[in-house]
Amino acid sequence: MSDFRIGDVEVTRVVEWQGEIAPARFIIPDSPAEIWRRNESWLAPDHWRPETDAYHGAAQTWVLRSEGKVVLVDTGVGNDRNRPQIPLFDHLRTDFLDRLAEAGVRPEDVDVVINTHIHYDHVGWNTESRDGEWVPTFPNATYLIPKVDQEFFDPRNAHRRRAPRDDHERRRQEGSRIVYADSVAPVLGRAVLWSDGHRIDGNLSLEPAPGHTPGSSIVRVASGSDRAVFVGDLVHSPVQILEPDYGSCFCEDPAQAAATRRRVLERAADTGELVVPAHFAGAGAAEVRRDGSRFAIKRWAR
Repeated sequence: MSDFRIGDVEVTRVVEWQGEIAPARFIIPDSPAEIWRRNESWLAPDHWRPETDAYHGAAQTWVLRSEGKVVLVDTGVGNDRNRPQIPLFDHLRTDFLDRLAEAGVRPEDVDVVINTHIHYDHVGWNTESRDGEWVPTFPNATYLIPKVDQEFFDPRNAHRRRAPRDDHERRRQEGSRIVYADSVAPVLGRAVLWSDGHRIDGNLSLEPAPGHTPGSSIVRVASGSDRAVFVGDLVHSPVQILEPDYGSCFCEDPAQAAATRRRVLERAADTGELVVPAHFAGAGAAEVRRDGSRFAIKRWAR
């Protein structure tokens, strides 16, 4: 766990899992080997393992305490899930709820759960299995889910999506149906499906940030003179800060994701917003600065 403050908002990171996931240029396909090697001194070992050429990342939840409420940003992979699309996390079992308790948060304490988008590693702990049924893990929480994503991933709307182009895409689409069934559908009775934007409280707001998924979103925090933006999967790796045109292999619309990433990073660099991605291991957040048409790390926040 790590803690910092953004004005009056207390932030705690609770890590569910951390390790090597896949070859670096499988995760960031457009990135040349040279950009990883040239920046090895600070990418390794937290973000890249040179000896295996593996992307190193984390599945984690950010706990925000704001105006007396407990807010979770994304809920990780979850336990005991059937995840054929990613064997690394198939039937994963961790002590995540114990780690959350160490941060002073019991499931019944949570007031708001934010899913920045509907991917398996952002909605998993929305639910837990009890007596053979998937039920909300956080019984008193309101779940904030982008309406565009809910509609896109709802299996009843599968006919609106393009036919899979290969086995990889077919497995992803089948996996999405499973994720929706065990981690999204069971919480819809407690959900607010929002569009265009959503104000959570005086410090926290949600904005659309499409491309990674059609409904991908970001969480902006503004308290006093401090600013931060929780960018979800707009940025998987720091190399996407160095070159925002580099997409991830998980993006539904890579061109739109790149345009959104650049827009969000421009604002962060110009206004001093702390950038908080979903999957950075090691230092989980950074201030960024402009570097010509690209960006650079100005300062890591731990």
